[in-house]
Amino acid sequence: MYLAYDYPLLSTFWTILLFFLWIMWFFLLFKIVFDIFRDDSLGGWGKAGWLVFVIVLPFLGVFVYLIARGKDMGRREMEHQIEKQQAFDSYVKQTAGAPRSSSADELTKLSELRARGDITQEEFQKAKEQVLSGSEPKDRAGSTATPGSG
Repeated sequence: MYLAYDYPLLSTFWTILLFFLWIMWFFLLFKIVFDIFRDDSLGGWGKAGWLVFVIVLPFLGVFVYLIARGKDMGRREMEHQIEKQQAFDSYVKQTAGAPRSSSADELTKLSELRARGDITQEEFQKAKEQVLSGSEPKDRAGSTATPGSG
């Protein structure tokens, strides 16, 4: 006698519960498969053995894997997340490049160049106008100078 099928509401609840458990099972299965491949302490044969065990006997394989190696799954996941964060941070630093200098910094560098005699008063005035107008300053050869290369 199946009580859940006597009442439509209980039948719906039972179906939703089984569907949720089925989704959670696949989530756990894929999480374990990814953990097998992520683990650097396992050799090739160890990974192949665990993978075959989890695929051929999924329920037993998953439960045995969780008992035998589940303690370190969280540690490996944290290490993976830290590596991803470090890779993202280095990408952002590389992409952002050196911080752009302000107009005041550019003018200070130009006045120092003029005081040392590296540029003439006319070159100083042209460069000053370019800095104040917001366009990129040009060096003596006429090529665009990179920020901070002053």
